Amino acid sequence: MTLLSVNLNAVAQLRNRRDLPWPSVVGMAQVVLDAGASGVTVHPRPDERHIRRSDVFDLSALLRDEYPQAEFNIEGYPSEDFIALIELVNPQQVTLVPDDPAQATSDHGWDFHANNNFLTSVVQKLKQPGRRISLFCDPDAGTKGISAAKATGADRVELYTGPYGGCYDDPARAEAELAALADTAAAAHAAGLGLNAGHDLTLENLPAFQAAVKGVDEASIGHGLTADALLMGFPEAVRRYREVLEG
Repeated sequence: MTLLSVNLNAVAQLRNRRDLPWPSVVGMAQVVLDAGASGVTVHPRPDERHIRRSDVFDLSALLRDEYPQAEFNIEGYPSEDFIALIELVNPQQVTLVPDDPAQATSDHGWDFHANNNFLTSVVQKLKQPGRRISLFCDPDAGTKGISAAKATGADRVELYTGPYGGCYDDPARAEAELAALADTAAAAHAAGLGLNAGHDLTLENLPAFQAAVKGVDEASIGHGLTADALLMGFPEAVRRYREVLEG
């Protein structure tokens, strides 16, 4: 069974269009958790263009006080400020991504060979009992890339599914992307790493992904789920995504 973590960045980005407190990021976290999501994901960036630093603390308090069974996943590039934030908030999962601050969104995984020493140092600094470290991973990382990821001491990799999500109008390319994802997933399992996935996953492309890529522990979904929620509401969107992920 694959657990669902709802990424709240799009909710925060909509709120930030006005100097007003709605839609509430904390309020939406309550909605999705009440609907059965296993946790929430945020990716605070230095310019706070969506998730703000204050949101991170507010969500941490919410999960600690009202949803102790839920998991808080914080994504980000491991800058000094990000590492300091993690130590203050102490989330259950940290997902390290190789983002440049100017990027609109995550668009590639780590080069595990070139960044091995750096990632090993960061993982050692952040890892502690009750906190899992995941590394954002290209879909075609393969056995060699996964071996280098394992060597950092991380607990999981998160498959970057954006290229697969971008194949909504190209079935042949989608099939090739799924094959690459499946190979990397198999390598992760063989290495003893847990497996997450995220980026541009939708109700339309999730069934084929679930059939091809075995043993995904958690999917972090934001943009697609939020787009569906505009039509059907967040509780129903969460229910439908869970139905696919848990089926």
